[in-house]
Amino acid sequence: MKRLLLILLLLYCSACTTTLRKEPATQAAIPDDAMNDVAIYAMSLSDTPYQYGGNSPENGFDCSGFVRYVFQKSLGWPLPRTSQEMSQAGEPLEADQLRPGDLVFFNTQRQPFSHVGIYVGEDRFVHSPSSGKAIAIVNMRENYWQSRYDGARRIQQPR
Repeated sequence: MKRLLLILLLLYCSACTTTLRKEPATQAAIPDDAMNDVAIYAMSLSDTPYQYGGNSPENGFDCSGFVRYVFQKSLGWPLPRTSQEMSQAGEPLEADQLRPGDLVFFNTQRQPFSHVGIYVGEDRFVHSPSSGKAIAIVNMRENYWQSRYDGARRIQQPR
C-alpha cells in the first residue's frame, strides 16, 4: 500500500508541474516517460534493507548496487558498479536541470562521490542510505544533504 501511494504521489506531482529545463547540448534527450519509469521503479523498492555490497532486493542494496539494479531492471541499461565510477557516466547537470531518473551524488564518507541516489522530483531523491536502514526518499534541501551535494549526471542510453 505504501509503495502504491508513493507511485501515485510521484505521478500526481509530475503531472502538475511543468519546468523548462536546459538540456546539455552534447546529448540527445531521453524521453521523460523513460526517466519517470526509473524513478517509479526505484520508489517501488522502498523499505528494502541496506546491505554493504548488496545488489538485489532479496539480499539488500548498497547505494550503487541499488542504482545499478534499478537502471538494469527498468531500462535494461548497464551502469558501473561504484558511485565514483557512476559519477563519470552520462552528462553532468546543473541543479536546475534535474529531472526524475537523474543520478545525484554526495560526499558522505569524506570522499567525493561516495554516495549516489536517484532524483524523483520536487527536490527529493531515493537511495539506500546505510547499515540498519532501508531504501528511503529524502529531501535534498535538508542541511545534511545540501552540504554534501557533489553534483548530478544524466545517464545516456547505451549505443
